[in-house]
Amino acid sequence: MISSLKWKRNVALFMAGQGITLFGSSLVYFAVMWHITLRTQSGLMMTFIMIAGMLPTFLISPIAGVWADRFNKKKLIIISDAFTAIVTLVMAVMFTLGYEFMSLLLICLAARAAARGVQMPAFNAVIPELVPDDNLTRINGINSSIQTFMTFASPALGGVLLAVAPVHFLLYIDVFTTAIGISVLLFFVKMFIPSGEPEHKTGAKHYFTEIGEGFKYIARHPLLKKGLIISALINFMIASTAMTPLQVTRNWGEDLWDLFGMFSIGAEHRLAITEMGYSGGLVLGGIVIGIWKGFKNKNYTFALSTALVGIATVGLGIITNFWLYSICMLLIGFFLSTRGAPIMSMLQLNISRTYMGRCMSVLMMTATLFVQLGMMLWGPLGDIMDIEWLLLGTGGFIALMGIWIFFDKTLIKAGSVTQRVDENSDH
Repeated sequence: MISSLKWKRNVALFMAGQGITLFGSSLVYFAVMWHITLRTQSGLMMTFIMIAGMLPTFLISPIAGVWADRFNKKKLIIISDAFTAIVTLVMAVMFTLGYEFMSLLLICLAARAAARGVQMPAFNAVIPELVPDDNLTRINGINSSIQTFMTFASPALGGVLLAVAPVHFLLYIDVFTTAIGISVLLFFVKMFIPSGEPEHKTGAKHYFTEIGEGFKYIARHPLLKKGLIISALINFMIASTAMTPLQVTRNWGEDLWDLFGMFSIGAEHRLAITEMGYSGGLVLGGIVIGIWKGFKNKNYTFALSTALVGIATVGLGIITNFWLYSICMLLIGFFLSTRGAPIMSMLQLNISRTYMGRCMSVLMMTATLFVQLGMMLWGPLGDIMDIEWLLLGTGGFIALMGIWIFFDKTLIKAGSVTQRVDENSDH
């Protein structure tokens, strides 16, 4: 850990640089998605976009976790960002020269998703190395707000730019923002981080051995086992909120409202309002947890926020007033943000540094997989039954999980930890 006088500057520069990189990446993702959608108007192409944007991350995560434990995490982040910039630059040049193939954009999305699968385990493993243990929850909350704000702002700007400029112009913007992020990390952020185990094994066999060691570590670690179960169940259930745009369209999509006698609100505006409410809640929740830090025992903040996410989701299934509905969307975003920071801090404090990268990659894989499984179930169900019943059921389940988390002894014990675990211990 670097000097206490410098850690705040280091963390601020680190998060700012990565935030700028995320902004460019989100800008390109939405622009490419909309460009392909407008050009093809194909539901099949939308499926390909989702696969290209998620499957590579899922597949590379186990190996990326090993890399995060083996190698210098700062260099790993820089290399993954540089790879993203190079791939994007190649695509931009090819489009500039007139080679405008949809397949090239899908390849670009897939390559960027693979790079993100490498970057995220390293990123989450770096945070506890830069931040004093008693400030982890606060910094995770602030980081969540920054990332959410960047993700929130980029679609709006991407839509505006796509309307006035060709798609390859936005690709160049992403190359520029990624270069800024790399430069900040390379020249201004000082990290004194162990590179992993001193003796690096090589070969595919050893990679699979290390991946297996990571799973064995999780299997004998009470917090991680329960963390995986909680992540799987909650992400599976919360995926039902992906049906809210359809719910808004069905319930409030046909009538046109006159707001204050000044302008009319149609279905597309109502969809934007609910999405802005949700994203705004995410940002606000991160700011609040960044200032407050939550209860002394992090598990109580995690449990209460989980229960309130469930209650707000139940609200989506009950409320018939659009503005109250939008408030529920804001509350879901808010409490998802306030639950994310404490559980991430609990994991960072209770996982041995040796296994940090592999554990983070498995958690990311689990979250991604079960969100997708949930969407595969709730989507078809939403066509044969009222979405309100889906939200009532999933929201009630999440609320009950919050109550269970509140009283779970393993999670209470993990939430009380204030210093990193002994490197020689399993848990």
